[in-house]
Amino acid sequence: MAGHQARKRFGQHFLVDDAVVESIVRAIAPRPDDAMVEIGPGLSALTRPLLQALPRLTVVEIDRDLAARLQREYPPDRLHIVLGDALAVDFSALGAGLRIVGNLPYNISSPLLFHLTQFADVVLDQHFMLQKEVVDRMVAAPGSGDYGRLSVMLQSRYAMYKLFDVPPEAFDPPPRVQSSVVRMKPLGPERPQPSSQAAFETVVAKAFAQRRKMLRRALGDWTQSLDWDALGIPATARAEELSVAQFIALADRLCADGVLRG
Repeated sequence: MAGHQARKRFGQHFLVDDAVVESIVRAIAPRPDDAMVEIGPGLSALTRPLLQALPRLTVVEIDRDLAARLQREYPPDRLHIVLGDALAVDFSALGAGLRIVGNLPYNISSPLLFHLTQFADVVLDQHFMLQKEVVDRMVAAPGSGDYGRLSVMLQSRYAMYKLFDVPPEAFDPPPRVQSSVVRMKPLGPERPQPSSQAAFETVVAKAFAQRRKMLRRALGDWTQSLDWDALGIPATARAEELSVAQFIALADRLCADGVLRG
């Protein structure tokens, strides 16, 4: 790794398999006019081929040593470096029509995915390498064991596609888990939207906090006056059986009944 020691606190696993890099870049299909942002460029495995297709690239890097290395390797008119934690970055300040890519640190993947949802209106698409288990949860369908809070919250905002798996030996140091690449495309304003995003998030979180229980028990006093038939939800249903649209309808009903505040 040319003298750089991977740092556990940053969750660093550097992609070193050229064939995997080529597959990821092919999936991204960068165009010269793209406003591309890479999270965690590391040792430039993706940065280098992206810059072969782009006149300019923005990267977000938390590791000062790696940022300095990038600064030495690429001129500032080609590579704009944002030094800092991606969890604290205001991506809307980087422009509109963003295409965001990255081999995301597994230790912050879920918080980072939730952080990025607030900028979905300025994003065209996202391509990420993540832990396979996380990607399986992201794209899971209702009724499956992988379907949970992450599935519902992200599927309410994105259309998502698992592209391919990546073995541990594609990285240095190799992680102890399989990885996968996922494509995320923000849904437009015509998508089903809750009357209160806060209420929707609260209902989904509470429902999956006790996912083995039937919803009417998991949600407790909230559901005493609910007309389950009108909602099209069986009273015996569990959280993992509800679609995104049904969760939205449930949250909207609780708001309309005054059980939850919008």
